[in-house]
Amino acid sequence: MRTYYFDMKDGAIARDTAGLRFPTAAAAIEHAKHLTRQLRGHPRIDDPNLYIRVIDESGAEIYREHVHRGKCQ
Repeated sequence: MRTYYFDMKDGAIARDTAGLRFPTAAAAIEHAKHLTRQLRGHPRIDDPNLYIRVIDESGAEIYREHVHRGKCQ
């Protein structure tokens, strides 16, 4: 299993320093999609620039999704 990190960014990046272990990159991406859906439903999350990105162990970004549906992915 590999460790993946889930950073959040609006004005500044909030780095995930602990990470989570997943058997595949696809599983980590599904987790990011789940987090994004949860944030979309939160009434206090209103920054249109907020996104979650998935970083693999090598430091490469493998996925990014904006929390607000109107933003490009």
